[in-house]
Amino acid sequence: MSRTWKPDVVVIGAGPAGLGAALAAREAGLREVVLVERDFELGGILPQCIHDGFGSIVFEQVLTGPEYAQRFIERVERSGIEVLLDTMVLELRPDRRVVAVNSRDGVLEMEPGAVVLAMGCRERTRHQVLIPGFRPAGVICAGAAQREINIEGLMPGHRVVILGSGDIGLIMARRFTLEGAEVEGVYEIMDYPGGLTRNLVQCLHDFQIPLHLSHTVTFIHGRKRVEAVTVARVDGNRKPVPGTERLVECDTLVLSVGLIPENELSKKAGVALHPVTGGPVVDELMETSVEGIFACGNVVSVFDLVDYVTFTAQVAGRGAAEFVGGRRRHRGEVPVKPGRNVRFVVPQRLRCLDREVELYFRVERPEKSVQVRVLVDGKPVSSKKARMVRPPEMVRASIPAEALSGQVREVVVEVVPDEKEA
Repeated sequence: MSRTWKPDVVVIGAGPAGLGAALAAREAGLREVVLVERDFELGGILPQCIHDGFGSIVFEQVLTGPEYAQRFIERVERSGIEVLLDTMVLELRPDRRVVAVNSRDGVLEMEPGAVVLAMGCRERTRHQVLIPGFRPAGVICAGAAQREINIEGLMPGHRVVILGSGDIGLIMARRFTLEGAEVEGVYEIMDYPGGLTRNLVQCLHDFQIPLHLSHTVTFIHGRKRVEAVTVARVDGNRKPVPGTERLVECDTLVLSVGLIPENELSKKAGVALHPVTGGPVVDELMETSVEGIFACGNVVSVFDLVDYVTFTAQVAGRGAAEFVGGRRRHRGEVPVKPGRNVRFVVPQRLRCLDREVELYFRVERPEKSVQVRVLVDGKPVSSKKARMVRPPEMVRASIPAEALSGQVREVVVEVVPDEKEA
């Protein structure tokens, strides 16, 4: 059985990005919005994130992941948005044609007016960080461990070493401890922590779990089950220092070694990807290099706060509605470039130049007492002070609409020392 139809917009992925984009498109006037999700429920990763810390910006409340997701799910259920669960998108073509499949309808072919990519991200695995050793049971990514404990009610292990100090790794250090496991320590190859400050305090310091900076796992021992790992200090080039090796007995190695935007469908559609973020190059309405295909949330760049994911999703949903309604008017193309101590900026280009633009970026290195500045053709148009900037914590800045009213050649975002504090 096959079904073909032409909705206004198809949103691929029903995590926080997909939910936000679908609602924004619907509220902007699109009548037929289709939300496609390969899982059996809405919410993406949020249902397994039972810790709090979500929604402090969007709702001005501190919520758990399921609570945050449920607020959007209830709105989707009341909105008339068509939801396709257990549905896998097989192909996205440059002409925006979407091919999907499920057990109820068989093959679905959709020719929407616009597409929003909201597939989220995936975890890096052991093989992507090249850890030598055997292939025993007990090596698991942090997100998978989170799902096993919080959703499936299973314990992956009882003597745990965590590699990587990203937020999921920090949260799982606490979660394992609360479930009675012994967490020997968290090992981080960089010389600074990879997670939010609040998670360092609440998940490690409050539970006396040690954090070993400038350390990594160099070997995994055990053939059937993890028996131990070798850890070592690393030098300035992140290479193990001979003579610093130490054997740590454990039955589980949890990997929290980074996230990768999920962009196989983007590649099939011919969407240009950014070399630093790994996600699509987008403009101020989150439109990609392929006309009518938009992207938002962690598929564009891995965000540290779900609130920022929602904000980009709302922009993408409204952008898709403008495109379908024929209201989009390009006035040129202005690059948005990273300046001093800025690794990347999202969006990477501006094309409409008729509205205020929110920018999101990460710094290259930690720095105290700084100013975050946005320059339009070399002239500062916005500036704010920050006590501290760190690579794990995304920074938000804005460009006033009036700063884009004339002929603009380029926008630069930079982080500079605060002269008054120097």
